[in-house]
Amino acid sequence: LSGCDSGFGQATARHLDIMGFRVFASVLDLQSPGAQELRRSCSPRLTLLQMDLTKTEDIQRVLQHIQAHTNSTGLWGLVNNAGFNDTIADAELSPLGKFRSCMEVNFFGSLELTKGLLPLLRSASGRIVTVSSPAGDMPFPCLAAYGASKAALSLLMDTFRSELQPWGIKVSLILPGYYKTGTTCDPAFWNLQKQKLLASLPQELLQAYGEDYVEEINQQFTQFMKVAVEDLSAVVNSITDGLLAANPAVRYYPGQGLGIMYFIHRYLPYFVRDLFLKGFFINPKLPRALRREHHNDVKK
Repeated sequence: LSGCDSGFGQATARHLDIMGFRVFASVLDLQSPGAQELRRSCSPRLTLLQMDLTKTEDIQRVLQHIQAHTNSTGLWGLVNNAGFNDTIADAELSPLGKFRSCMEVNFFGSLELTKGLLPLLRSASGRIVTVSSPAGDMPFPCLAAYGASKAALSLLMDTFRSELQPWGIKVSLILPGYYKTGTTCDPAFWNLQKQKLLASLPQELLQAYGEDYVEEINQQFTQFMKVAVEDLSAVVNSITDGLLAANPAVRYYPGQGLGIMYFIHRYLPYFVRDLFLKGFFINPKLPRALRREHHNDVKK
C-alpha cells in the first residue's frame, strides 16, 4: 500500500490492519506524524517501509523486502495510492518540470512498483487497486499537469486489467471526489506554491496573463478547498471492496456529485462540460492581455 503518510493511504492501512490483514505500508518519511500515528494505532502485523516513488533504489528495496516475506504465499493485493500535485495553474503557466514531477510519482512510480510486484500477484491471482482521479478523465481548469499524469495512470491500469485477466488478477480504479488529505487542503502550502510560480514565470507570460490572474485562481481554489470532505470512509470502503469482493467493480466513484459530473462529461456538448467544470471548480478571469482596459491602455 503506497502513500500512507496521510489521507487515503493512512486510513486504508489502519482499516486493513483492524480487519486482520498483513499490511506493508510505504511512507515517504518513517518519522512523519502519519508514520508515527500508524505505529501507535496498528498491530505489529503492519510493516512500515520507507519509499520515494521517484527513486528506483527505494522501490527495489521495498520489492526485495516484500518478496522475502511473501515468497511462499504470493501477494494478495497492491494498492497504488501515492499521488502528487503541487501546481494549480493553466498548462501554459505550469513549468515543464511540474508535468515531469507528476508523471514521475503518479505514473512511472506506480508503473515500476506494479511491474515489480506482478510475479507475486500472479502467483496468488491477486488484486491491483489504484487511486486515480476524475481529473484524469475530464479537463479540469488549472489541473493539466496532475490530470495528464492521472489520465496516463488510468489508461495503464485499464490495459493491465485486460492483459492480466488470464492470470486471474482483477484490477480496479478508484476515482474519488474531493477529500481532505495531506497538504491538499492547506492554504499556506498553496500560497507558497503560488509565490514560487509567480517568481519563476518568464516576464512575457506574466505580462500576458497578469499577476492578478494567478492570484484569482489561487483564491478560487482556496474557496473550493472548503467543500473537501473530511470523512474518508467511502474511499477506504471502495479500496477494500476492490481488494476483497468476489467480483470487484472496474471503477469506483466514491464522493458526492460525481454521477452528474460524469453524465455531463459523457452525454452533453463540450461547451456545457467546460462551463460546468468552471462553475464547479475554478473559473479563471480573462488573462490581462485580453481585457478591454488593457486594450484601451495600449491604444492610449
